[in-house]
Amino acid sequence: MASQPQSLVRSRPKWLKPFGSEVNWGDAIFRALTLLFGLCVVAILGGMALQMLKASRLSLQAFGLGFITSNAWNPIQDQFGALPFIFGTVVSSLLALSLAVPISLGIAVFLTELCPAWLKNPVAFLIELLAAVPSVVYGLWGIFALAPWMREVVEPALASTLGFLPLFQGPSQGFGMLTGAVILAIMITPTISAVCREVLNAVPGALREGSYALGATRWETLRTVILPFARSGLVGASILGLGRALGETMAITMVIGNRPEISSSLFAPSYTMASVIANEFTEATGDLYLSALSEIGFLLFVVTLILNIIARALVWRVARLPEGGRL
Repeated sequence: MASQPQSLVRSRPKWLKPFGSEVNWGDAIFRALTLLFGLCVVAILGGMALQMLKASRLSLQAFGLGFITSNAWNPIQDQFGALPFIFGTVVSSLLALSLAVPISLGIAVFLTELCPAWLKNPVAFLIELLAAVPSVVYGLWGIFALAPWMREVVEPALASTLGFLPLFQGPSQGFGMLTGAVILAIMITPTISAVCREVLNAVPGALREGSYALGATRWETLRTVILPFARSGLVGASILGLGRALGETMAITMVIGNRPEISSSLFAPSYTMASVIANEFTEATGDLYLSALSEIGFLLFVVTLILNIIARALVWRVARLPEGGRL
């Protein structure tokens, strides 16, 4: 095909170079619009962070870093410390993660490696359906079903067998740290299992076939080939679940007991950062009170954002590996 004369070739303005190699004005405008939409998300996140930081100004000036290390929470005397809420959030989320990760990984392994084809889609649909249940419904179920069961069955059994440990001492109330962790584990299981399933599906089939060709069993292939290859993605899925647990509000608020104290017993009531904001924001009348709650929200926002960035980076690392690549 003959080349066009140099005089007929359209010159491309220099200011369009950041938008790609297109010379078509429609493509350039479309690319610019989509870039603008993406930047809007960043601007919204930045605006949220700046607004919460601005609202936290009084608390930052009054307490400084002592706000994070103090366990005093007395709105009447304008004494505020976030340590009980940080403790409740971290402990309940980590405990929920320790319960949910083995179950979620087992579900993902079953669906990707062991499940018959005719059963895979129905089971996956039912598991993902758990993520669509509203948080308040989980909370109501926790109040009327989970908490009584924990009080009458689980906590007495733990106290009788492991009561020599401080974690399982104290009265069985049903509403407390352990119950909150259990309901969080149920809520984050669909998220973790779905991401784990996608990560395991991203493992190249040639690795499985090569392992089987060398005489490895299905269990040996899973343990020595598939799981090591997908390790960073599975860790990312767990961190995504942790981020979901950290920000959960209604369900855990309804079953954790909402008492701003630090206790070594998992049976004792506790409080989380999201719960204290939901419970007390409408009752906060003083400026310092509102500022303290805003600072708690800012801390929760920063921690959740960092965890999600780390998790996404780990999951993308597996998804972008070339066929036969290694971590």
